[in-house]
Amino acid sequence: MTRPALLILAATLTLPILAQQPIRITADLTEAPRKLYHAEVDIPVHPGALTLTTPKWIPGNHRPTGPADDITGVVFTANGKTLPWRRDDTDLYEFHLEIPAGVTILHAHLDCIVLSRASDKLAVLEWEKLLLYPAHIPTAKIPIQPSVTVPAGWGIGTALQPTTPYDPNAHAGGTVAFQPTTVEQLEDSPILAGEYLHEYPLAPEISPKHFLDVASDEPADSILRPVFLAEVSNLVREAAAAYASHHYNTYHFLLTLSDVAGGEGLEHGQSSDNGVGELGYADDKHQRREADLLAHEFTHSWNGKYRRPATLYQPDFATMQQGELLWVYEGLTQYMGNVLAARSGLKSQAQYRDNLASSAANLDYSSGRWWRSTDDTSISASILRGNSANWSNWRRGQDYYREGELLWLDADTKIRQLTNDQKSLTDFFHIFLAKGGNTGPLIVPYDRAEIIRDLNEVAPYDWTAFLHDRVDLINPHADTAGIEQGGYKLIFQDHPTRYDRDPGRVPAGPNAWYSLGLRLSPDGTITDVRWGSPADKAKLAPGQKILAINGHIFAFIAWPTTETDLMVGANPLHDAMVAAKTSPDPIHLIIQTESFIKPIDLDYHDGERFPALVRVDSAKDYLDEITTPLTQPPTQ
Repeated sequence: MTRPALLILAATLTLPILAQQPIRITADLTEAPRKLYHAEVDIPVHPGALTLTTPKWIPGNHRPTGPADDITGVVFTANGKTLPWRRDDTDLYEFHLEIPAGVTILHAHLDCIVLSRASDKLAVLEWEKLLLYPAHIPTAKIPIQPSVTVPAGWGIGTALQPTTPYDPNAHAGGTVAFQPTTVEQLEDSPILAGEYLHEYPLAPEISPKHFLDVASDEPADSILRPVFLAEVSNLVREAAAAYASHHYNTYHFLLTLSDVAGGEGLEHGQSSDNGVGELGYADDKHQRREADLLAHEFTHSWNGKYRRPATLYQPDFATMQQGELLWVYEGLTQYMGNVLAARSGLKSQAQYRDNLASSAANLDYSSGRWWRSTDDTSISASILRGNSANWSNWRRGQDYYREGELLWLDADTKIRQLTNDQKSLTDFFHIFLAKGGNTGPLIVPYDRAEIIRDLNEVAPYDWTAFLHDRVDLINPHADTAGIEQGGYKLIFQDHPTRYDRDPGRVPAGPNAWYSLGLRLSPDGTITDVRWGSPADKAKLAPGQKILAINGHIFAFIAWPTTETDLMVGANPLHDAMVAAKTSPDPIHLIIQTESFIKPIDLDYHDGERFPALVRVDSAKDYLDEITTPLTQPPTQ
């Protein structure tokens, strides 16, 4: 579509809708410390049968995670009288009512039990927790006027536009009203509130405006390091250069720093909901663990929100979202999230390479790829999310993230080779992600055929076969062609890289995945067994516990010391594997299975194995070229 056509479409979808009488909703977060949210909702109605619904399929979750089971205290009233309602027998998200004659406004009260993203000092509102609206109508056509009430002394961060001037750093608390929008856009516009909230402007020379809103449980934690803020400003500049467009009126990185309410990464069109631990960005060591989070979710504003797979975008939150192109939605975002993190300084180029080595090795040693294609991991996303770690390598999980990362690195380096380094995937972004130029929040669907056309516009090639071979077919090994075309080779060495020594990135127990085929917790409990590995052949299983190794009680204490030192401390599994390299004897284990104990021998003599990338001098170093900044910060 041309830019004028896109803008006309946006206007036709918005102006008549907002001329209708909107639903009015006031979210009440004053009891967030008690893990309760409340809402008062006024819905325009006509006499007769009415069906209301709450969201089921939440964009970005790739499975039906709507909080119907957490919504409680539902009461409907009209003209001062309580109205009876009945839940639908098959669609448990729907409520059926009969609206009496003379009633034009239905009032609904509902509560939501909040199991995460709230603490004594902060709260995140994803609006699906409180939304209630007419069923079987496209959510982009339902107008709604939101307000939010927060505790006294709390500030608010959001991309929603207040109807009166509001300073988030003033911590005024109380109720703030926002401009009308649609149910579709409101669900896509979370709110961060907190006692210690701070809003930081980013890259002031870039338009539209960008902000980082941070809330924490401790007052000092939300005072962010200047170097980190400079890196996030660089991220804004690098994304603008890479994607050559913006599809929002303003953008807010919403960030929680909390050991209670952290643990989130969810994309939205004009903001992102990011949650890490209390010290997540406190220093370089902690930042390494979370370096790509903001870049990943920011990229989704272009890839996933503005451009969205046609079968993943549905007219309401009740229809199943089909995941067949998640290797683009998430895979391309995984690739660029890591690339932009390196370009902006959130991670170093060396950390990027170590990250890539770990990811590629993990995929190459995922036994489930022997039977399941990348395409099937995308199609099956809604049943693969949330599964336990047990036998996860044989099942395969959300591999469309990292498989997609390798695929798009392969495409990027291939384009550079085909064009004698005159073009890259950036040229593809300037076509695919910048269609229509700069727009407000808008959704423009695509299919695989469009991706192939746009790739061919950049560099003619058999992209149909390229994607088919890597996505649709069973591939026993990971796609490391991009690494090799990028001037590096994946190897295995007897010591971990800095990335794999970081305890925030790997299982806390000893790493024997690429050797014995075991993932272990610090107490020796087996969390996963690699199908086809020596541990598998010895009939070990997840849930078993290693009590002793070669006659010694299992004990594991390890920590990284410096950039060059190895793991040090008590690690009997390490000692056993080192000894087995020069001994014909197997490794002797004593295993506890439930209430039984038995010996098991592991016939393994190849020592420890850890992934790394090594430079191939005969090839051009595209990896460092790809992660080199496209912009320079303005001089002060």
